[in-house]
Amino acid sequence: MMEEYDESLTPFVKTVAAGSETILPAFLADKPILALSDGSFLFVETGERVQAFPDAAILCARADARRIVAGGDNGKIVEMTPDGRTATLGEEPGKWIDAIAIREDGATAWSAGKQVRARDTKGALRGWAAPSSARGLAFLPKGYRLAASHYNGVSLWFPNLDAEPDLLKWPGSHLDLTLSPDGNFCITAMQENALHGWRIADKKDMRMTGYPAKTRSFSFSHDGQWMATSGAEACVVWPFQSKDGPMGKPPRECGVRPAKVSQVAFHPRALVLAVGYEDGWILMIRLDDGAELLVRKGLDEGETPPRDKPIVSALSWDEHGRRLMYGMQDGEAGMLTLPPVPPKR
Repeated sequence: MMEEYDESLTPFVKTVAAGSETILPAFLADKPILALSDGSFLFVETGERVQAFPDAAILCARADARRIVAGGDNGKIVEMTPDGRTATLGEEPGKWIDAIAIREDGATAWSAGKQVRARDTKGALRGWAAPSSARGLAFLPKGYRLAASHYNGVSLWFPNLDAEPDLLKWPGSHLDLTLSPDGNFCITAMQENALHGWRIADKKDMRMTGYPAKTRSFSFSHDGQWMATSGAEACVVWPFQSKDGPMGKPPRECGVRPAKVSQVAFHPRALVLAVGYEDGWILMIRLDDGAELLVRKGLDEGETPPRDKPIVSALSWDEHGRRLMYGMQDGEAGMLTLPPVPPKR
């Protein structure tokens, strides 16, 4: 894929003055939209802004091709569809929304402190109290089942059953959570600079250590065989080709730079990564050989950062892999549109 382009893709990037930090870039019905910390959704191509959270901030958000669901510091969970219409799916008065999970069939889940709620496709709401604050949520790909991370592990909850959730145990504070595309593995970011994982079928543990900082961004490849992570001065990529996942296997590293990786996003159809850094750089990297293309040039090495540091806060591809959106903590955003490939002579 990458041999089709020159060393720099910066001429094909359109910057956007978003005005506040990007929490999530999304493509709804092929429309590029930003969910912003100021409580608004910004339609990138038209400049239309939908103020979904008046006088409140968006703390977390998830999206698919049909909707964005965001949680605010006012305790509300708001859904927006491609036509800009919004609807409130739930409310936790006096609380902050810590995590959101969605399914393509329309089911939604959220957490606020210890309270976890799941709303099915018919609007029926079920609740469960986690042992401690639930910081990460994800629906398993099979069945109506939810994974929630908290202190001392992850609970696997069936909202439609009265049974107690199944517990994946490991001491410590578990924050963000992700699942492998086949649903066989659950991975969490720990309060310390490490990841922990389980093979769900037999609860076999795996430790992924050696990070100089916390991991806050995960991304699985389209074939589920690799998981890219932030938290080091390189993109750390763990192998998931075997039934044991990364157990006993070293990771690969790519995109080594003198700044920590803040965001990662695998291309939806190729073994290519978009990698954002804490100094504002964004690279496109081919996993096979580590070849790099520049998407955004950030600070030069040794350059003093401005008051608002240009940290890459979000990355997202469209479903075709032709457009990549990014967002920054300082309010800048942008979209790369890959140019047509010239015909071979």
